Amino acid sequence: MRILKNLSKDKLAMTSLIIIIVMIVVGIFAPLFAPHDPEEVNMRMRYATTSWEYLLGNDHLGRCILSRLIYGIRPSVLWVLVALILSILIGAIIGFIAGYFKGKADAVIMRICDIMLSFPGYVMTLAVVGILGAGLENILIAFVIMKWAWFARVIRTSVMQYSEMDYVKFAKATGISNLRIIYKHIVPVTFSDIAVISSGSICSMILQISGLSFLGLGIQAPHAEWGMMLNEARGVMFSRPELMLAPGLAIVIVVSAFNFLSDALQVALDPKFMNSKSKLQEKEVKTTTYEYIRS
Repeated sequence: MRILKNLSKDKLAMTSLIIIIVMIVVGIFAPLFAPHDPEEVNMRMRYATTSWEYLLGNDHLGRCILSRLIYGIRPSVLWVLVALILSILIGAIIGFIAGYFKGKADAVIMRICDIMLSFPGYVMTLAVVGILGAGLENILIAFVIMKWAWFARVIRTSVMQYSEMDYVKFAKATGISNLRIIYKHIVPVTFSDIAVISSGSICSMILQISGLSFLGLGIQAPHAEWGMMLNEARGVMFSRPELMLAPGLAIVIVVSAFNFLSDALQVALDPKFMNSKSKLQEKEVKTTTYEYIRS
């Protein structure tokens, strides 16, 4: 409740949250919102302009662009969320083990994470896709393989910080089990860090899956995906630029919404950050006023 109360003070964050919720709902119930079958080919409507029946027009095969845009939410956003959740779960479990128990377990896990993180993200993704083959499922597997180590390292650092607190040491001294201490005392305080890094990571994942689909390595035709829609409209980008406008704007809007929400979450979940931000703004106002008076 405190998080929602703090978020409600930020109009941009609430707008972003509404956009994300609407996007997810429309994606889940795509058959109810899509006016046409996204894979239905109608060559008589090839490159047709906007109309009441086809609000965003038709593509090179006469397919409804609006319907394909709606169905494209599933691979571009929803399945990315699934891959993100799996990455967080794996990274959180490993990060809690390494950060709480420390010792040899921490050393071994961190060396594995160092090896995984030594490869650039795109290179690792391309390597996994190259081994397993093109397709949405393989890209999602690549995301999980690529992201879990980063989440594990960040969560491990946060857990180590909080596991040294006095109340955690007191809980250990009273004989409370380690699992109960982690669940009751460490998970709640590390949730803010996990939420912030998760909302920030999904932006890069959405851009990556759209980029890979644009290159032909993601979801395959005739299924709809925003990056693939950009690739299909590339041949007529000068004569029919509006065909690239719809999927391009969709990517920009959803990535911007997650970015703004990530910034707002950082403020809402960390009161110290909020106070320091307000003090910095107050200092900037005073400095500007002083300079104005001097001039």
